[in-house]
Amino acid sequence: MDSKSQSRFPLGRQSSLAPRSESSLDADLDGPEVVDPGVRLMYSANEGDLDAIRELLDSGTNVNFRDIDGRTALHIAACQGRTDVVQLLIDRGAVVDPRDRWGSTPLADAIYYKNQEVIKLLEKNGAHPPMAPMHVQNAREVPEYEINPSELDFSDSVNITKGTFRSALWRGIQVAVKTLGEEVLTDEDKIKAFRDELALLQKLRHPNIVQFLGAVTQSSPMMIVTEYLPKGDLRAYLRRKGALKPIIAVRFALDIARGMNYLHEHKPEAVVHRDLEPSNILRDDSGHLKVADFGVSKLLKVAKTVKEDIKVTRQDTSWRYVAPEVYKNEEYDTKVDVFSFALILQEMVEGSVPFPSKPEYEVPKCYVANERPPFKAPAKHYAHGLKELIEECWKEEPLKRPTFSQIIKRLDQISVQLAHSDRWKAGTFKCFESFRAIFKRGRLNPSTRSSHYSTR
Repeated sequence: MDSKSQSRFPLGRQSSLAPRSESSLDADLDGPEVVDPGVRLMYSANEGDLDAIRELLDSGTNVNFRDIDGRTALHIAACQGRTDVVQLLIDRGAVVDPRDRWGSTPLADAIYYKNQEVIKLLEKNGAHPPMAPMHVQNAREVPEYEINPSELDFSDSVNITKGTFRSALWRGIQVAVKTLGEEVLTDEDKIKAFRDELALLQKLRHPNIVQFLGAVTQSSPMMIVTEYLPKGDLRAYLRRKGALKPIIAVRFALDIARGMNYLHEHKPEAVVHRDLEPSNILRDDSGHLKVADFGVSKLLKVAKTVKEDIKVTRQDTSWRYVAPEVYKNEEYDTKVDVFSFALILQEMVEGSVPFPSKPEYEVPKCYVANERPPFKAPAKHYAHGLKELIEECWKEEPLKRPTFSQIIKRLDQISVQLAHSDRWKAGTFKCFESFRAIFKRGRLNPSTRSSHYSTR
């Protein structure tokens, strides 16, 4: 029997790579197409009817029958997560890696629909992972930063930061690995975002920016590999510590500001992070902070502002730290990062997230209404102009917010004043303790006192 046919299987889950306009195909189920034994096989695979499948195959129906879209019964079973059907079809000679008209394989479909048991079964029977979108045909075109995934050892891996990163061993050192979901293979916007993030990471070199080490782009899943910072992110640190001493908060703020100033002053294009929040700020071995995760960062090229193609959603960023112009889907520039920075600095001093009693989706509405988190910590915690700096950074009009270069100068001054104040307090306390010790010795030893007077 000819494995090719003009029939089409129209029901159930469609190819993971099929355009949406073609994913729901009209068909008359009572029409002549249903009579075709090959299409009957696909329907039986869709329904999980093992007896019907055996009967059709025993009667001579081709197990590798393809409809007009190049789909096979194995594609259908993989989409539906029918592990028993997949096993039966493979046992009866089904090809494990057929490609439909869009290039999707049964394994790609199983990955797309998250059918884990089918994925394991297909891989066990020799199915190959789908080709990564950035795969090149010529070996000389493989990027210099390319890492062979076999070199990454995840045997003792743990989830770190927000869960998108895992630790791994690579060439004798511990690294952080961001694994891109399999949906990236079929989502042009996510592929573009991945390319943009890679292009950006290669250009960044600064002590307060997480170091890019390499990437996996020639196979699936694709990954980004960066230095591993064992002390975790600022979000976890603040949960443990609560409010920080002002001198520590200012030191952390300087680390963040220096990293952000490098991004904003980057040549030839400034970099807008746009997702600056505590979970995207990591701590190194010495306790210093580094800015990380540039998945939604933007380059300011010819224009001095950017605008999202679609409205930002809660999946894209943390709304508790988002500037009002981003939430309103307006044009924005580097000053959105200054706004987020102000909220982080205040959180470090206060010991609580912005508007902790409000659900996250309500918080940006407060910012749009020009409401800001209240200052509840004692006034001494905001000494030397720290409160005024925060208020300038979260001003409603972006143009009135300072640059990070200006912020660094202000924080340096505040840091010096705080250090001087601490030294003065420490010196005063030490003098008091010395005087108290002398007085105490005199009270305990009267003979010393009398002998002293007798010599006069």
